[in-house]
Order: sequence, then C-alpha cells, then structure tokens
Amino acid sequence: HNKMANQVNGNAVQLKEEEEPMDTSSVTHTEHYKTLIEAGLPQKGAERIDEIFQTGLVAYVDLDERAIDALREFNEEGALSVLQQFKESDLSHVQNKSAFLCGVMKTYRQREKQGSKVQESTKGPDEAKIKALLERTGYTLDVTTGQRKYGGPPPDTVYSGVQPGIGTEVFVGKIPRDLYEDELVPLFEKAGPIWDLRLMMDPLSGQNRGYAFITFCSKDAAQEAVKLCDNYEIRPGKHLGVCISVANNRLFVGSIPKNKTKENILEEFGKVTEGLVDVILYHQPDDKKKNRGFCFLEYEDHKSAAQARRRLMSGKVKVWGNVVTVEWADPVEEPDPEVMAKVKVLFVTNLATTVTEEILEKSFSEFGKLERVKKLKDYAFVHFEDRGAAVKAMNEMNGKEIEGEEIEIVLAKPPDKKRKERQAARQASRSTAYEDYYYYPPPRMPPPIRG
Repeated sequence: HNKMANQVNGNAVQLKEEEEPMDTSSVTHTEHYKTLIEAGLPQKGAERIDEIFQTGLVAYVDLDERAIDALREFNEEGALSVLQQFKESDLSHVQNKSAFLCGVMKTYRQREKQGSKVQESTKGPDEAKIKALLERTGYTLDVTTGQRKYGGPPPDTVYSGVQPGIGTEVFVGKIPRDLYEDELVPLFEKAGPIWDLRLMMDPLSGQNRGYAFITFCSKDAAQEAVKLCDNYEIRPGKHLGVCISVANNRLFVGSIPKNKTKENILEEFGKVTEGLVDVILYHQPDDKKKNRGFCFLEYEDHKSAAQARRRLMSGKVKVWGNVVTVEWADPVEEPDPEVMAKVKVLFVTNLATTVTEEILEKSFSEFGKLERVKKLKDYAFVHFEDRGAAVKAMNEMNGKEIEGEEIEIVLAKPPDKKRKERQAARQASRSTAYEDYYYYPPPRMPPPIRG
C-alpha cells in the first residue's frame, strides 16, 4: 500500500490513508494534473484532460484560465461529456484550442437548454481534400466552433498589401450545409485572388450555416465573383446566391442635444465606445450652429460598431445624462458602376440660404444645357441633358463659393429600389419621428422634407 501510495505521490496525487487504494498501476499523470486538481476541477475531469495532454492533441499551455474556469462550472458528467467531444473534434486547423474548448462548452449548454438532442452531423469535411487544397494554395485555415476561416491574410506570394477595404467582400448564400472550402475555393478563385473566406458554422449541428463571406484582394475581383458565381449551380439543383456585402460600420444615433458640435460628439462617444473614427452631422438649414438632433457614428470596423451598438442600447450608458436611441445606419450601397456611368444629375450641397434656383441655373448653364434645377433646404439637384457637361460642371464648380458658402458636388445616385423596400418594411413595422430623414443615403445627402 505504502509503496503504491509513494508511486502515486510521485505523480502528485494525494491518496488519503483511509481511502480504498485505487489500482493505479496503469495510471500515470503528467506534472500538470496537480495544477488541474488545485484549480478545483472534479477528479475525473482532471484525469480526462490529463489523458488528452498525454495523447499530444493539446498541450497544457494551450488551455488558458478562461477555459479552466468554465470547465469548473460543469458537474462531473458534463465535464466528461464536453472533454470527450473536444477530444473527438478535429483540431488539425484549430489555432486557439482554448477558445475552441470554450465554444464546445457553450454549445453543450445550448443543447442542454433546448432539452432536445440536436443530432450532430458526423459528416465533417473530407480532410484529405482540405489538406490538398491548403498544400496547393499555401493558405492557412483557422477553425473555431463558429466559423472556418481560410486565409486572412493570404500567403505573401498571392498578395502582400494591407487588408482590402469597402467593396471587396461578397456574401455567399444558399450553400449546401455539408459543403466546405474544397468546393468553394476552386470556384471563387477564378474571379481573382482571395484575401479570406469565412464559412459560418453552426456549432449545434456541426454543419455550415448555409452562408459565407469572401473578401477579395480587389474590388474588381469581387464584382467578377458576383458575375461568375451568382446563381451558379454548385451541386445538382443547388444554386448559390452571391452579392457584394456591405459590412456595416455606421450607427444612427438619435436624441442628441442640438447645440453639440462634431467635436463634442466625437469626444463624448469616444469615451463610452471604442474604435470611433468619424461623426457625420447635419446642421439645421437656418441655423448652422445647431445640429438636427441626430448623427451617424462611423467605426473602424463592423465589430467595433456592433460592440458600440450593444453598449449604447444596454440602457446603462448615458450620453450627456440621457439614454440615446441607436440603430444600424442603412448601408450606403454603392450603385452599379455601369449605372453611375450614365448619370447626368449633380447633387449640390452646403448651399447658403440666399441661393435661389435662378442663381444655380445661371452658374451651371454655362457648362451645357440644363433640363431642370430643384433646390430643397440647403441642397439641390441639377439635371443636365448631357453627361459630359455634368461631369465638367462637377469638376470645375466643386469647392467654388456661391453667396459666400463653398459648395460641394457629387454625381447624384439613382433611387435605390432595395432602400425603398426596406423603408416600406420599416414603416409597416413602426412609425417613429425620424422615419423620414433616416433613409436617405447617409452621409451624402441631408434628409428630404416631408411631403
């Protein structure tokens, strides 16, 4: 007995004298077992993790405190079940094993909540095909319980610049649930070099969620991907849906005190949220010192905007002593380049109150024949008969002073059908005070007047 206790002690397990000695001749523990027990894990859980360490699937250094803490909250049966699942998971492309284990635990809890045994599909990706793809392309694959991320960044031989910006990402929908990178990449790389492909996964079923985001290294490649792959039959009877994705990083905020300036707002919201890069504010046409009681907050990326939105909506964060109203700003959809190439209407902003339609007509007609001029509040639409004349007028008049104010000019965007549909849907679902101004493409155009 003593000899055995010593042998076990050597492996950092304290056997109380009065306990029945376990047959530990076959059990050997790593030096981390004691740490796990001291961290408060149930004995069987600690043993199971220790077994996993011994298989070499995961090293002790891979598990951080967060994972250990979360495990401690499980009863023995739960902990064993979670660890078994973790052990059986394919970890070959998992960079952060600790986060992955946390994901497995979260999924286990969700399953418990639903009470039904969600049938987990056993059919994962064909590893041989994935391995062949990664060897051919040199890209990395990082798997978490919620998504599979291919690339981001791609190998230097493909592209070594900074992360591509707006207009380079496409949304891919209607993906068969048991389809993976080995079928998506060969199709989409025809459009141009891929920066990253993020396939969204459903941890409960173990299958994909039916959609993915693909960022290309250039806007042209993204446009090409829509042309090539939208409605593409990826499997018999299964057609993909592909469109340019607008990662929304702009929030609409109402109930702003009207005497606040852009600087005040930047400072105030900068204190309570992270990643704020710009504030878009409209002034009242008759009083430039006052804003219109709302603004748009522009964040550096979608994640920062989403976190800011959650914080501001929580009701716990007050700005100038008030809770503010927050919504996603409608994305500024970039119109089709082919459509924009035909536009003959200029959108002129920052007009002084004294500017009349006659003054505008006089200033712009020297560039070519006008169809009509329409002024509303502090902006106007100038319709030319000829595209060339419109472009020339824009280039020469932009930034010029009329009646003491520097005007700004861009090509007017054609009305957006999708925006109209969204507006109709919103009006059906609620009618609030800022219904009218909110849906104009921010920040280019100030709101229209009711009626």
